[in-house]
Amino acid sequence: MIEKICRRVCGILHISVSDKAMGSLVQFIKFGLIGVSNTAISYGLNVLVLFLMKPYDLWWDYIVGNMVAFFLSVLWSYYWNSRFVFTLGEGEQRSHLKALLKTYVSYGFTGIILTNLLSSLWIKLGMSKFIAPLVNLIISVPLNFVLNKLWAFRSSGSDSDNKQ
Repeated sequence: MIEKICRRVCGILHISVSDKAMGSLVQFIKFGLIGVSNTAISYGLNVLVLFLMKPYDLWWDYIVGNMVAFFLSVLWSYYWNSRFVFTLGEGEQRSHLKALLKTYVSYGFTGIILTNLLSSLWIKLGMSKFIAPLVNLIISVPLNFVLNKLWAFRSSGSDSDNKQ
């Protein structure tokens, strides 16, 4: 259905898109849709932690919020992305444990390191702790898609692919 909509929009706009490019576009849109639910969960967890830690008045509460949100939302993303975005073709294989670990590493870079660095910068520049995680998405979402597509969810291919 998403592909039909994309092809229709491209037709209306008189844009020619190869099948390979269309496949990547559809994947990115699916990744984005799952990302919307992931973002809601991540943001909700982040805010929950901030409220729970508010009585303690700790300057690093946003870091704890980011980390809790990270660990639980990555698990959510892995599950849904493996089922609907980065699916396996006939003859392809994937180690789910290896893919999950790679997913955590991919999101670890963008979801912990990059997010905390950017959040610290935004907060020092006067941005709200509640808005900073949303601004970070502009950078982290496209980067996460590329890392997941090209590394974390890359299949081992079919038997004939492995012989090359």
